Formats: sequence, structure tokens, C-alpha cells
Amino acid sequence: MASSAVQSENATRQLQAGDTSSGTCYRVRTTPVNPIMNDLVIQAEDLGKRYRIGERERYLALRDLVARAASAPARLFARRKSSSSNEPHTNGDRSYIWALKEASLDIRQGEVVGLIGSNGAGKTTLLKILSRITKPTTGRAEIHGRVGSLLEVGTGFHPELTGRENIYLSGAILGMSKREITRKFDEIVAFAEIEKFINTPVKHYSSGMYVRLAFSVAAHLEPEILFVDEVLAVGDASFQKKCLGKMGQVSREGRTILFVSHNMTAVRALCSRAILMKDGVVASSGAVADIVDEYLLSTAHEGSVREWRDPSVAPGNEHVRMSYIRIISPEGTPVIDIDSGAQIEIGFENFRKNVHLSVKVRVTNSDGVVLFVSNCFINSDSNSRCGFYQVKGKIPGHLLNAGRYFVDLSVCKDQRWVLLQLDGVVSFEVANTATGRGATMGVAPGVIRPLLSWSHSFEEVSSSSTNLSCGISHVRL
Repeated sequence: MASSAVQSENATRQLQAGDTSSGTCYRVRTTPVNPIMNDLVIQAEDLGKRYRIGERERYLALRDLVARAASAPARLFARRKSSSSNEPHTNGDRSYIWALKEASLDIRQGEVVGLIGSNGAGKTTLLKILSRITKPTTGRAEIHGRVGSLLEVGTGFHPELTGRENIYLSGAILGMSKREITRKFDEIVAFAEIEKFINTPVKHYSSGMYVRLAFSVAAHLEPEILFVDEVLAVGDASFQKKCLGKMGQVSREGRTILFVSHNMTAVRALCSRAILMKDGVVASSGAVADIVDEYLLSTAHEGSVREWRDPSVAPGNEHVRMSYIRIISPEGTPVIDIDSGAQIEIGFENFRKNVHLSVKVRVTNSDGVVLFVSNCFINSDSNSRCGFYQVKGKIPGHLLNAGRYFVDLSVCKDQRWVLLQLDGVVSFEVANTATGRGATMGVAPGVIRPLLSWSHSFEEVSSSSTNLSCGISHVRL
């Protein structure tokens, strides 16, 4: 009977909210945790989400629902008839875009999984589907456990209600009793640091206050599964650190976290596994270090040399056009090591006269940490000329640690107006030679690895002091 009820509920949901043009059915079902069955808490198969470009979905009135219910058998028959095709109908000249395509993943209880990828890769769309905020166009998902979501500022809060009322509202939505929420209330408010404003409507909160309270509610009301998007970037540095510590505590309690972030340092420190998404599909899944490296390599063009011999395909605009950028050793070889340092060579064509031109280079490591930013001021006297400029700079030896580095390049006017910006334009590898510092030593900890100049001196102490400090070995015990 229970199974039939669940199937009936799912069928009703599909008929009421199904996408008739896709010819496919969807299902996102949330059930209580059953540790006897297995430890899989999230199972998604071929999830897809399609949007229509240039049009909004219209709101449904009661008469629309009645009409849909009446035509449900016919639409269900048509859906089954066309289920063999995974491609949506285009309905003439209407255009569609797939934000998510055939995404499948399994997440076990207690895992902290980092969901990474470039903007527009489908990460937030996947979380919204799993949170049942939006419906999928294709595929199915089963979630075993109570879900808490923090996907964007103010998600789940009513702006007219106070912070206190929203805490109880969020807890009720999660299925908690009033007694459970009251037991956690003081801890939630203290963590969010909004004691003075707890009885103020949240529409008067700043974005930072919104996020602090929303995260505190999501983390403290004991959901079995917690979805966290990049929303934490709104908070200040101290609160972000506190949030990461709290998520670590939540994971140690055996709860599951799906964490979306562009902060690779946080992903490496917090997550036990990572999933990389590209163009709406799950590209790869595995160990955090391997997936993060794959993502960082995909965001930067492989190789330390990029040259555009054909001006028609070179990056540029009406201000400047690139010709080449090279990161090589001072001897001109592609092998860069700790001792040699690196040579940066940049060539570009300038189309602007009489401006302050400057070239800015930013170098980051594989964790996304910015090592340094350096500027070359080409025309400090506002006397730029149209023509080809070549810029050279040197990263000194005994500075960078072994590993992979990524270079962002920008050409600026008056040191602040960006004429051309190229992120991740090249990457380069620093080999671990460490001559004179132990050639067999592994990669040393730390962001940089400078070779410092050390000196020491020695002064012989008096005989009385020597007897006191060195003569202890002659004492009989």
C-alpha cells in the first residue's frame, strides 16, 4: 500500500509539472534515511534541465491544472510513445538550451563532495534540482534523508518575517519540532552574530547578515544532507573560516555535504571527493587532488608558450591585439626549475595614441592562491604610439616552490582601465631541483621557497661558564 501511494504521488507530480515537449519523465524523491538498506544517500541518473531562450514559463491558474488533469491520460500515452528519443522537440523556431545534460552521480552517507567547474557548467542547476527547487526535464534522483540547502542569499526566508520567525519557519520546513528548534535557537543566533537584530524583519538585513543567519540555520538544524553553493563568498574572511570549520564538524558527525566553490584551497581542505562539471555534464569524479588539478588545467591553456601568428584569430579588440606570451627559462628552454627562475615575454600591437600604457601579470598557484601581481609601466608620460610592443620580465630564481602556476594578463590604460584581459592565458611547471638544498627532497611545504642568505658566528665562552654548561656530563648519578 505504501509503495502504491508513493508511485501514485510521483505519477501525479509528473502529470502536473511534466515537460510535455521533452517526451520524458522525471522524478526527484526524498525519503527518510534507512541505514539498513545501504549508505547511498543521493542517487541521480541522467538528470537534465532544459530552458527555453527568450521566454518565461507562465504561471498556472486553477483552470490550467484542471485542464491538465483532464488531458493527463492522452499526454501520458504520447510521452510513452516518444520515450525512445532523448532529444527535445524544438516546436518550430523556438530555441532551447540545456543547462544540465545526463548528469549521474552517487554520494554516500558522510561524504563531503566538492562540486567544481567553470561558471555555467551546471553546478547550481544540479543543486536546485536535488533540492527540489526546480524540476528536471529528464532523469530521476532519489535522496534519502532530510535536506538543508544554502544556494543563494535569502533562500527559504520570508522577507517580512523576523530572524526569529524565519528560524522556526526553516526548522518546520525541515520537519523539526518546535522543541528541537528551541533547543538549537541560542546556538544558531550566537553563530550568526545577529543577536541585536533577531527580532528585525530580514528584509532590513544586509547580504552578509542574510548569509550568516541562513548558513547558521542550515548547519545547526541537523539536516542529514547539506547543499552549500558559492553563497559563502558574500561573507567576510572570518565568517568564511568559521563556516568551513562548522562544515568540517558537520561532516565528522556523519552527515553528507555537497559543496560548490571556486576556492580550491577550501575544496582541498574540506572535501573527501570531488566532481568536475563541464558544459552541463559530469566530466569526471575522483580524488580531490586529481580533480582539482584537472579543473585548473582546463581553465588555463596547456603549455607555457602561446603565439598567435594569424592576427584574425588573436585575442584583442579596438585597443590592443596580442601576438604572443611565453614563460620560459632564462636560457630560452621550456624547463623551468627552482634555481633558474623564469622569463616572461609578451608581445602585442597597440592601437591607442597618447595614453599611459601598462602590462599587468598575476601569478597564482594550483590552489588558486595569488603569489604576486607585477606591473610594467610602458608609457608613464602619456606618449604611447601605435605599433608593436615587446615586454620582458624575470621571475627570480629561488623564489617559486615546485608545482604548476597560472598566469593572468591584462593591458591597462592609466593603471586602472583594462583594455584587454586574459585569464589563465598560459600555465607553467616549476621542477623540483633544489640544488644545494637536498636534490632528493620532495616538494617543500609553503607557497614560496626562497633561498635565504644565512650567516652565523661563534664566540668562545669563559672557562667558568663552560664548566657549568658542558661539565654536566661528568656528574655521577
